[in-house]
Amino acid sequence: MKKVLISACLSMFTTLLIAGGDTSATLTPVATMENASCKTNKVYVDADAKLMWQDAAYTDGEDGAYKRGQSVGKAGKYRHAMNYCRVLNYAGYNDWRLPTADELMNVHTPQGNPFVYHRGSDFWSSTPTTENRYYVVYTADAMQYPRKASESNYIRCVRCLGKGYVFSRSKDVK
Repeated sequence: MKKVLISACLSMFTTLLIAGGDTSATLTPVATMENASCKTNKVYVDADAKLMWQDAAYTDGEDGAYKRGQSVGKAGKYRHAMNYCRVLNYAGYNDWRLPTADELMNVHTPQGNPFVYHRGSDFWSSTPTTENRYYVVYTADAMQYPRKASESNYIRCVRCLGKGYVFSRSKDVK
């Protein structure tokens, strides 16, 4: 019993010593931090076409997946692209889809790119061609090209603007 009591006292003494020995009931106040996120859910709104486009930063992992023919986040094979947009919850919406080739060609023009985060590469569309191929749109020339579903390309999701949508001049909307 004496050994247990001595061990408990030594343990408590060691804990107080390591913790600085402050046994007061009050704690130092926690510093307040600004409630700002480093990443924002940016979107591009094409009011004429009544479409809202995902405009999120691409990661190194996504760029690597694109180059290696794998699927990660906003880069991958066709089935991954369809699933990515189908389950996407972004900017407060969950009704995203993979755009058609026409929609991609209309938003990407050789004269300029409306997105903050963009890649000069192929982006998947939901438009089928033949023999398990789907169109991609190359953003530099805004032209469509057939690709095998097993190839990796970038992904940009789109959603239709509803009747109740109010255009916002928010800094997160370009």
